[in-house]
Amino acid sequence: MSDVVEVDAGTGVQIERDYTPDEAAQRAADAEAARLADVEREADAQARATARAALLTRLGITSDEADLLASAL
Repeated sequence: MSDVVEVDAGTGVQIERDYTPDEAAQRAADAEAARLADVEREADAQARATARAALLTRLGITSDEADLLASAL
């Protein structure tokens, strides 16, 4: 199975080929960047959840009570 299928829109001719070394390197770099972005997004979500839990504890209210207060604004 080929990595790339190129289609000439004018003729409809399809060419199947493997990635060039540059394309393969770019694909690997893009995959790593996406993985790092996912890790960062998860870390941010964890930090927000931890901060929210700490705030709720300081305020002495539950998550449901905080949601109720927020919806009242």
